[in-house]
Amino acid sequence: MFGLDAFHLARIQFAFTVSFHIIFPAITIGLASFLAVLEGMWLKTRNETYRDLYHFWSKAFAVNFGMGVVSGLVMAYQFGTNWSGFSQFAGSITGPLLTYEVLTAFFLEAGFLGVMLFGWNRVGPGLHFFATCMVALGTIFSTFWILASNSWMHTPQGYIIQNGIVVPEDWLKIIFNPSFPYRLFHMSVGAFLASAFFVGASGAWHLLRGNDNPAIRKMFSMALWMALIVAPIQAMIGDAHGLNTLEHQPAKIAAIEGHWENKPGEATPLILFGVPDMEQERTKYALEIPYLGSLILTHSLEKQIPALKSFPKEDRPNSTIIFWSFRVMVALGLLMITLGVVSLWLRFKGRLYHSRPFLWFTLLMGPSGLIAILAGWFTTEIGRQPWVVYGVQRTIDAVSAHGDMHMSVSLLAFILVYSSVFGVGYLYMMRLIKEGPVTGEGKEVDHGGPGQHHTPARPLSAAKTHSEKSGEH
Repeated sequence: MFGLDAFHLARIQFAFTVSFHIIFPAITIGLASFLAVLEGMWLKTRNETYRDLYHFWSKAFAVNFGMGVVSGLVMAYQFGTNWSGFSQFAGSITGPLLTYEVLTAFFLEAGFLGVMLFGWNRVGPGLHFFATCMVALGTIFSTFWILASNSWMHTPQGYIIQNGIVVPEDWLKIIFNPSFPYRLFHMSVGAFLASAFFVGASGAWHLLRGNDNPAIRKMFSMALWMALIVAPIQAMIGDAHGLNTLEHQPAKIAAIEGHWENKPGEATPLILFGVPDMEQERTKYALEIPYLGSLILTHSLEKQIPALKSFPKEDRPNSTIIFWSFRVMVALGLLMITLGVVSLWLRFKGRLYHSRPFLWFTLLMGPSGLIAILAGWFTTEIGRQPWVVYGVQRTIDAVSAHGDMHMSVSLLAFILVYSSVFGVGYLYMMRLIKEGPVTGEGKEVDHGGPGQHHTPARPLSAAKTHSEKSGEH
């Protein structure tokens, strides 16, 4: 297929499925915590706006959660089908870590999800709030174990190799490996930001269409407060993560910077733009800022960062890709910070809900959090190459023995199935959001089924039923 062999097709297939999958957990993590905050605020203040927003966003959460679970199961199977060499070599570590995720996160979510989605009129408010918090906690547990496994692949420790197989020696060292805290906070905060911009964009869309009510304003305002506070924090976490990567994966940093060689006695410049050429071993058309690379990466105007030419060719990540994926992530982060600052200025001017240029800016920034997460994952995972377990097992040694035709057919099947199934799910979720929150306007809103206050809630309903519409007349 396109002149690619089975090895590269297997990599593309996993990249495709993980890129599809990661969108859903990112929104699930953020929305779960958002729902817990909304229900907590409703219990504290009895302000119906919070309750209305809870029921509105629980619908989008339910669809997103389902698609995330289904797409995640496929990835787990790929470890055995396409990467049996990795499973055999490191399964004694990655297997238990993923099992811990199931035993904690998945069971916690599955145990309380039904109460959260369908129990609003069936259980007491305290128990329902507890269920919502447990689901939110489950998403954090899931992030914890997945990032522990992935981080170990980047900075492995706490193991020995016996008979060509990894054997765990110290589980605390395995879980809390050197890059784990940075990756955990970077991904978690990134998920909160992605959800905030998702919520903010939906609010901007409704305001632009003239759908201005207290619920729309409240979710728009909450999303922008999150952007203002959390986006700068994410930038600081990213800086700390970069310093950690420089210590443990210097080749990745050199590839991200497109930095090929150091000149004696000169600080490393920052290359803003350019075209890395892996064959010619240089970055063409480079636009450089002197000293800034050393200042950002070493916090010094004298120290140099390692250059790509100091590593063997077979150990160099592909700078052509991660040079630009990293810059996409950083550019979007700067735009997020800018949006948060502008929102604060408009808030004090009393124009937050009326400035159409700003509303359009927020709407266009809706997918920015998800795009930044994808760009960040491309950077970190491609930057780990040519290793699947950094410095321990090469990716070429981890792939299963499949033929080119087999991998081509399976890749095409994944593209067709994912695009159709999850495309429909995405369109349905957009339809849910297009409906907008139903406000109580001072009256009790029946969020149960049609005609009966005590029937279970219907979190997947995208439009009113005929009986509900008739009741309005």
